[in-house]
Amino acid sequence: MESMSAARLHSVAQPFKVDQIPVPTPGDDDVLVRVRACGVVPNLKNVAYHYPEWFPFLPLPKLPAIYGLDPAGEIVAAGRHVDGLAPGQRVYVNPARSCGACAKCRRGETVACASFTFAGYFGFGQGSHRIFERYPGGGFAEYLVAPTSSIVALPDEVSFEQAARFGYLGTSYAALCHAKAGPHTSVLINGATGTLGVGATLLALAMGVPKILAVARNEKLLAAIKELNPKRIVTHSTLHGPCTEWAKAETQGFGPDVMIEALGPDAPVDATLTAMQSVSRGGRIVTIGGMEKDLPINPIWIMCSQISYLGSAWFTTAQGEDMATMVKAGTLDLSRLEHQCFKLDQVNEALEAAQHRNHGGFNNIVVMP
Repeated sequence: MESMSAARLHSVAQPFKVDQIPVPTPGDDDVLVRVRACGVVPNLKNVAYHYPEWFPFLPLPKLPAIYGLDPAGEIVAAGRHVDGLAPGQRVYVNPARSCGACAKCRRGETVACASFTFAGYFGFGQGSHRIFERYPGGGFAEYLVAPTSSIVALPDEVSFEQAARFGYLGTSYAALCHAKAGPHTSVLINGATGTLGVGATLLALAMGVPKILAVARNEKLLAAIKELNPKRIVTHSTLHGPCTEWAKAETQGFGPDVMIEALGPDAPVDATLTAMQSVSRGGRIVTIGGMEKDLPINPIWIMCSQISYLGSAWFTTAQGEDMATMVKAGTLDLSRLEHQCFKLDQVNEALEAAQHRNHGGFNNIVVMP
């Protein structure tokens, strides 16, 4: 294992190239993982091609860089201080990295760390540069080094391809947890047919939500969403008008207890506002989709209706363990995901495929080094 294949970005907005480079060495508190599958997020091409121009304040790994956000594979070596993990173990690697020393990290709030960083993707603060120096590689390589704090143990019931979707699934799961979703709540998912929306629907079912209101535009994909559980899922296409009154009617006039905003950056403002206006008094709105336009929100409505509006950016490794446990128990069903797999030397085609998914959030684009 002296050398490995890795797909690296050498220049901004240029195709990835497969290189032969040395296999990284794990530190005392790290593991070396043989990557078997890595999810391709639709936004990755934007990060590699446009983020230096669009968001120059967001740190990126030094070029040539190994990207790849959602790796899964097997541990092949462990540092001398590692306990509880061993070679041969099947794992998902949470790409979230934090400094580990600040006040937020010491309180266990690692996602709130000012140096929070996605390995194989981008960072959020100046401290990200130091984290990239320690953990520079993502999942588009045969091997990567990861801290033990990022490792999610996988049961046999979770395939590597399914685990490579854990980033999106975990984002949706964390949002539902922030919203306190469960058997006592109704949940509206705005943008239900996208990657985050499909994940939110699957996880809301797993968490026992009795009524899920799925809102999107594409009627064919909405029909596929409803098929997941026709007794608990109702759907509304925005092609037939705003969802506000429909959502209230479906919840006995009260409105849904929870709204998960999963629409993407280019979504129109009205699509978000009409869903927000349906939420019940005391309701909770959690945004995860990255809709980037300014919203004209009335503070008096927020106050008088006791609405909570929250942002949620990622998930913890413990929440990743929750999802693996739910799959093992049979409550989280990932069998509906449609895997489209590419070899490492096809990584550029995989990035294109992620831009043109013919079955919306059900498609799962995966690179298999």
